Amino acid sequence: MILASGEMFLDNPVFHGRLWDATAETLLMMVFTTLAVAAFGLPLGVLLHSVSPKGLTPAAPVYRVISLIVDFGRSIPFIILMIALIPFTRFVVGSALGWQATVVPLAVGAIPFFARLVQNALREVDSGKVEAVQMMGASKGHITYHVLIREALPGIVGALTVTVVTLISYTAMAGTIGGGGLGALAIDYGYRRYQSDTMVACIVLLVALVALVQWIGDTVVRKIDHR
Repeated sequence: MILASGEMFLDNPVFHGRLWDATAETLLMMVFTTLAVAAFGLPLGVLLHSVSPKGLTPAAPVYRVISLIVDFGRSIPFIILMIALIPFTRFVVGSALGWQATVVPLAVGAIPFFARLVQNALREVDSGKVEAVQMMGASKGHITYHVLIREALPGIVGALTVTVVTLISYTAMAGTIGGGGLGALAIDYGYRRYQSDTMVACIVLLVALVALVQWIGDTVVRKIDHR
């Protein structure tokens, strides 16, 4: 944990600037990816449930195709996905390096993961409530929003929490190929320059982020779960 000059790296003011910059980059990756995952993953999960055999509009062929795509997206290791999406990432953000570029593969990898969790949460809604509203003549859109999503909301928030926690580990992994954030700092200084204090600092911050996200998610679930 000592530099060649005898100075601890953590005592270096330059390091402090890099540490907080890396933390900010990790937070930005989390925020923008979470927004994209919620915007695209929730509708995809609702669609999966709707066209499933027990959904409001069963369509076996459509369900099999979408389910296959979702499972394919979930099965690709993130580091491989990042490399495979480099041309697409360059097209979208103009670069394959930095936290902005990392958001693209993070979102692509997390959307199918979250969508499947949303489907599972919707599946847990009491079918009796759905049937009761159907008998009252409610439209499928009304049932989807006012019954399925509202009843499954605690599970959906819990699923989003799990997804965000997974994203934090993915942001660290992205540092191996120039993704920025705490992962890049840990690799560039903690691993390649043998500065173990840097590695420890990055790990502590990543663990703190995970704990904070989990606490926020659990708190929100407790407040909205009235079952």
